[in-house]
Amino acid sequence: MIIKKIKLENYTVFEDQQIVFCPGTNIFIGENGTGKTHILKALYSACQSVSKKTSFSHKLVSTMLPDDYKLSRLITRKQGKRSAFLRITAGDSVDSSDRVLTVSFSGKTKKWDADVSGEDGWEQSFAGMSSIFIPSKEILSHSYNLNAACELDNVRFDDTYLDILNAAKVDISMGRNNTARDAMLKAIEKVTHGTVIYDAKRDEFYLKNGNSKQEFNLVAEGIRKMALLWQLVKNGTLEKGSILFWDEPEANINPTYIPIIVEILLELQRRGVQVFVSTHDYMFASYFEVKKTAQDDILFHSLSTTNTSDVISYENAEKFADLKSNPIISAFDRLLNEIYNIGL
Repeated sequence: MIIKKIKLENYTVFEDQQIVFCPGTNIFIGENGTGKTHILKALYSACQSVSKKTSFSHKLVSTMLPDDYKLSRLITRKQGKRSAFLRITAGDSVDSSDRVLTVSFSGKTKKWDADVSGEDGWEQSFAGMSSIFIPSKEILSHSYNLNAACELDNVRFDDTYLDILNAAKVDISMGRNNTARDAMLKAIEKVTHGTVIYDAKRDEFYLKNGNSKQEFNLVAEGIRKMALLWQLVKNGTLEKGSILFWDEPEANINPTYIPIIVEILLELQRRGVQVFVSTHDYMFASYFEVKKTAQDDILFHSLSTTNTSDVISYENAEKFADLKSNPIISAFDRLLNEIYNIGL
C-alpha cells in the first residue's frame, strides 16, 4: 500500500488543504500547532481501517481523543465552519489504480457516526497491510495492564499508544527472510547495547544484555525508543508494503544516534516501507540529505502560519534547504548569529 495524497477541509487547523506524498520518506516540519501530528494520525487511522473490524471514523476518534468521543469537535474552530471532510487516496503501487477513502461529518454528528465512503473497496484492496504509529513519547515501559486500564476508563491514552504496545508484543516474522532484518537489528543494537525481551506473564518489557536483563523503566528514554524500533523490526511488523508513522523520532535521543536513525529509516524505505515522520530537529532533517542515495525518494513538507493569519500554508520540496518556509533553519540561523555576536 502507498498513500498518495490527502485532502482536508475544515478539519482541526486545516481549512482547505491537499497534500501529495512520495512513495518513500515524507518528512513534516512546522511550528507547534500547525497540524503535523494531526495529518499523521489521520493517515494512520485510514491505514488501520483496512481491517474489517476497524471503522475509519471510529479510529479517528480513538487516535485524536476529542471530548466525549465527538468527531464533531475536530471541525475547524472558526465561525461558519459547520462540517469537515477528509479524503485519502492510496494504491498498491505508484502506477496502480487508486482507492479513495472519505469521511465527512458536521456539528450534528453523534460521536463517531460520520458518513464514510469507499471503505469496502479500501478493505478489499489493502487487507492485511501493516501500519505502525510510533508516538513521540516512549510507552513500552508502561506496558503493564495499560490496555486493560484503558478499557476500564481508569486512564486515557489514544490508540497510537495502545496499538504500538500490541504490535511490540506480537511476533509475525516466522518464515520470512531474515537477512536484511538482521543487519538492521545489529545497527540498532549499537545504540541499545542489548536486545528486547517481552515477559508475557509479567506483561513487561526488558532490555537484555548477555545474561542480565534490565527493567525498561530503568533504561534511558532515548534508548527505550530505539529498543522499540528494534522490537518492531524483529517482530516482522516493518516489511515491504507496510507504512511507518513516527512522531518526532529525535525526541530525547542523543544527537550522536540521529544519523543511525536516519540510516535505518532510509533502509526501511529501500525495502518498500513508506515512511512518514515529523520533526523539529535541524540535524535529523539535514541527515536525510547527507545519507540519501540517488535512488532514495524523499519529500519535505512544510506547514506554517503567518503573523497576520492563522490559516495553514503548505509547501514541499525535495531538498530541505529549498523550503521557503523553514522554521528549523530560521531558528538555527538565529542561533548562529547570536553565537557570532558573542564573539565580537
